Amino acid sequence: MVSILKGLSFEVPRKQMVTIVGPSGSGKSTLLGLLAGLDKPTAGSIQLNGQEITTWTEDQLAHFRRQNIGYLFQSFHLIPTLTALENVMLPLELSSDGTAKARARDLLEAVGLQDRRDHYPTQLSGGEQQRVAVARAFSCRPPILLADEPTGNLDSATGQLVIDLLLRLHRDQGSTLVLVTHDPTLAEQTERIITLHDGTIVSDKLVRS
Repeated sequence: MVSILKGLSFEVPRKQMVTIVGPSGSGKSTLLGLLAGLDKPTAGSIQLNGQEITTWTEDQLAHFRRQNIGYLFQSFHLIPTLTALENVMLPLELSSDGTAKARARDLLEAVGLQDRRDHYPTQLSGGEQQRVAVARAFSCRPPILLADEPTGNLDSATGQLVIDLLLRLHRDQGSTLVLVTHDPTLAEQTERIITLHDGTIVSDKLVRS
């Protein structure tokens, strides 16, 4: 058995913006998957929003994620047969939110895509797709937002636009934001940087408070 993460222990206060950095293979994406309950640790425990999730079933984890976690992927993960509006509405409809359409429209306007809401992912640029994904991640007003290389597939100008959107929506909605990135520009715009190397934390510093 290969140990990817070893002896990690850290706490993220509510509403903090944290970046996890480190070389490829250091365990960044694995850590994010564990925090989201998408993977299970072989040892140790994970607490999110005051609840111990380590021993939960898949159904319990899915319900918890729907209520508490927004997840932003590097590769967008939009559903190709749904329009931009429908992609943002989907988490809300799964939560039986009667305001799904109005909320999705407001979020698409917030990310500057009100004129593209009826377009399908293949009709959108990479930057536009990621902005739809940002809107979807915030749709249920999650107290926790996790983002895995959110600018990794974007050019620098478009990546900065997505960073600005993330940080603005984080401030407006008061969510806890945990980002994995190779982008030093993104890391320096958050409050705290945790550096991993070979599955361990080698640095944990506050950039600003």
